[in-house]
Amino acid sequence: MTIHQKTQPALSGDSNPELQQTYGQRAIGAVNWVGLKTLYLKEVRRFMKVQLQTVWGPAITTLLYLAIFTIALGRGDYMVLGVPFADFIAPGLIVMAMIQNAFANSSFSLLVGKLQGTIVDYLMPPLSNLELLAAMVGAAVSRAIIVGFAVWLVMSLWPGVHVMPKEPLALVYFGVVGSAIVALIGVLTSIWAEKFDHAATITNFVIAPLALLSGTFYSIERLAPAFQTFSQANPFFYIISGFRFGFLGKSDSDVMTGAIVLAVLLVVLALVTYRVLASGWKLKS
Repeated sequence: MTIHQKTQPALSGDSNPELQQTYGQRAIGAVNWVGLKTLYLKEVRRFMKVQLQTVWGPAITTLLYLAIFTIALGRGDYMVLGVPFADFIAPGLIVMAMIQNAFANSSFSLLVGKLQGTIVDYLMPPLSNLELLAAMVGAAVSRAIIVGFAVWLVMSLWPGVHVMPKEPLALVYFGVVGSAIVALIGVLTSIWAEKFDHAATITNFVIAPLALLSGTFYSIERLAPAFQTFSQANPFFYIISGFRFGFLGKSDSDVMTGAIVLAVLLVVLALVTYRVLASGWKLKS
């Protein structure tokens, strides 16, 4: 849509054209950094106000998973990839919590705006679709990182569990890229959903199964060939396997292949989500 530019006539006695006001021009630069920052901080403060539920709740829940599985299977003699079972599952539990919370955060904002009639607060400010998407995904990734740090902190206090990173770059890459991928899925869900049940359906029948069946609690080396192929088609497998490599320096997949697959998936999802958001589907119509 083309905006016609109009120039306000100069005030009486004012003949300097530099002082004349021009309408229809974007006066905030190519990127609205102030608006982008404001929306990002709004989304972050929203979940930080209830951090007992959004941050520490997942940390305690994940610690319970660790306690149950280590008590049941990890009594010091059960080894996976050459490390104790507790050390093996700890990174997977951390990144699983990150994935789930990235989705929960990004799938909430637009949906609750539609349900409460406040969607105009997202659509009317002078933010481009890309800026809007960047703020929501950035806030979701921030929540994932904060939750991941909280889970890591409580796990580091658990006896018999070693969660010191050995490959920090891999840890950061797979943690951030994996969270961003799931955050984009959350934005798409938020656009599509018309009620909270729809978002819960994606959580229960897509996000949770893909996370739980991606090698969080086991190595795919122990699976039959058919199930190994199924696991390798699951993008969450590469997120968890690569993240685990960051802690252990060992993996049951090719780390470089996983990094490339996730990078391609991130770009494709970002383009699709941007196009859907720009179309206004289920938001402006």
